[in-house]
Amino acid sequence: MCVLDDCLCDIESIDDFNTFKIFPKIQKLQERDYFRYYKVNLKRPCPFWADDGHCSIKDCHVEPCPEVCIRYCTVGKGCLAEQLEAFIDWARYDDSQDHFCELDDERSPDAQYVDLLLNPERYTGYKGPSAWRVWNSIYEENCFKPRSVYRPLNPLAPSRGESFYTWLEGLCLEKRVFYKLISGLHASINLHLCANYLLEETWGKPRWGPNVKEFTRRFDPIETKGEGPRRLKNLYFLYLIELRALSKVAPYFERSVVDLYTGNGHEDAESKALLLEIFRDTKSFHMHFDEKSMFAGDKKGAKSLKEEFRLHFKNISRIMDCVGCDKCRLWGKLQTQGLGTALKILFSEKEIQNLPENSPSKGFQLTRQEIVALVNAFGRLSTSIKELQNFKVLLQQTR
Repeated sequence: MCVLDDCLCDIESIDDFNTFKIFPKIQKLQERDYFRYYKVNLKRPCPFWADDGHCSIKDCHVEPCPEVCIRYCTVGKGCLAEQLEAFIDWARYDDSQDHFCELDDERSPDAQYVDLLLNPERYTGYKGPSAWRVWNSIYEENCFKPRSVYRPLNPLAPSRGESFYTWLEGLCLEKRVFYKLISGLHASINLHLCANYLLEETWGKPRWGPNVKEFTRRFDPIETKGEGPRRLKNLYFLYLIELRALSKVAPYFERSVVDLYTGNGHEDAESKALLLEIFRDTKSFHMHFDEKSMFAGDKKGAKSLKEEFRLHFKNISRIMDCVGCDKCRLWGKLQTQGLGTALKILFSEKEIQNLPENSPSKGFQLTRQEIVALVNAFGRLSTSIKELQNFKVLLQQTR
């Protein structure tokens, strides 16, 4: 049994729960119209360094959805005038203290709807200095790490110096969690690229599939000097965090005032029923991460640490605008926003518990963009864990 750090859970339990409870349902939910369209601005300039050009590889391209095909909004049918006005006010409301991500302005002319099913996350060939610069900036400048401590496998690291994991274990829980979330997200993205790799292309017809050699290079204990298994553990930790958020946000969606509106009443009802079914499944998991152990010190110190935590994560969401590959930027922004939404949920428990049944509330609200990102980001984690099991089988077959 492989046990995770900082929580009372084991990997085998997560594997079984994901395979039999979550994965089949979250896949169906992601195919529904409400969740397959994501509005995103892929033209925002990088705020940290001069743009080094966009990837010219054709697989980096994102095909936006023509505006005429979008008929969706967050307001339900049959609303009274005063209710509509309340919803408009709700959508307009923006308390920056609640956001863990730099949100795209959905009203910007550069923001476009993207059909996620037609633009799947997979290996595009985007790599090299540009890609390394993005992840290096995330880890080196935003994970509470002093420059004197080097990450494992960093080619710039000296032969001697303070051990990275000695430093990490000496941090408070909150800062350890932050690093593990980022590492888990990085591992999940790498898994998607290994599992959906361009294996060959003949006569213009690409064949995508799992690349065992690439998986081994990124995660094998020997190839990565023991770092690969740590990264995969962090993937499971991230899964637990987002799973916990889904179980906590259920009351928000259980209210009759929340409608996953697309214009098709029958499909809308089915989508909400499936979402609520997934929420019930998340509540049945018996090894949840206990977020109450975070920011539990003295009020002033806890508040300061939480704000620092939020600002670091918000900065990472801004770094995603520096990704040179449009498809990588799309999925990086979505998964970062999904995690940011999960953190927002976990730290808004009282506000969610006090939501009114039949009217919007300024205490806690989610935009359509946040809802779509939350579900798809967790769907990506669920897929990662399923793909990891598949790679284990493929590796056994090659031995």
